Amino acid sequence: MHQHGYIGRKMRLPILKEKPAIVIAAFGSNSRGKAALDIFRKRLAEKFPKHETFWAYTSEIIRKKMGLPSLQETLARVEALGFRKAVVQPLHIFPGTEYQQMAETCEYFPGLRVLLSETLLHRWDFVRETLDVVEQEFLAPDEGLNLLALHGTPLAADPVNIVYLGMERLVADLYPNVLAASVEGVPDHEAVLARMKRQNLARQYKKVKIIPMMYLAGMHAEDDLMGDEKSWRAGLEDMGFAVQCPMIRYGDADYFKGLAYYPELISFFMERLQRSLTLARYY
Repeated sequence: MHQHGYIGRKMRLPILKEKPAIVIAAFGSNSRGKAALDIFRKRLAEKFPKHETFWAYTSEIIRKKMGLPSLQETLARVEALGFRKAVVQPLHIFPGTEYQQMAETCEYFPGLRVLLSETLLHRWDFVRETLDVVEQEFLAPDEGLNLLALHGTPLAADPVNIVYLGMERLVADLYPNVLAASVEGVPDHEAVLARMKRQNLARQYKKVKIIPMMYLAGMHAEDDLMGDEKSWRAGLEDMGFAVQCPMIRYGDADYFKGLAYYPELISFFMERLQRSLTLARYY
């Protein structure tokens, strides 16, 4: 009788799965961000139809508000379902503190070999490829000025700050009419706007186009960039600029155009994921 009970328990164990699970790690978003994530889901299903996919969310605030799973919870579920390997693909743009936290989380599962894939701008050649795509939105020098809106980090000791500052220098060297600033941290947006005012750039450029370099240009675009008060738009209009931000229509609604709405950039994420799935064969 004891033996039958043991066999019954043994038979209920999940069948081990050789093919890696795909885990997409998004920052998270309110309901308006669902459209952009739906675009990614469709491309993912088309590109990797033979893999089981799962989602995780790194923003604690959004997880609590929307009832979404964390990366740790999703990986625990993947392990419980019998997967031996998992590839985590972040939808983050820069490899900042959250990326390091993801890397630490991926090490918590000794029974599950987890490979963390790279972010969109993980390498400098990735940065150049991405700029080649985003520049389709740029105003020409005789039309106006472009201001790339980076997310940034409030942590001065975060190693990703060198990427933000490097990107600011890179776009200034590559383009005659492109600047970069961060919502948080460096390059400090208040300092960048103050420099624009000192140089009286509104006399040279009548327009400014704010281009979000964020996967989902949600509340940051609505409030920090294009809001009515204490926003980048308000500060630039005070200088005499006409301010615009790229929009896109999806379904029956209009959205600020975050990086999620550039098909080429979704392809870059798919390339990161494909590379990691290939590496996972030997992992």
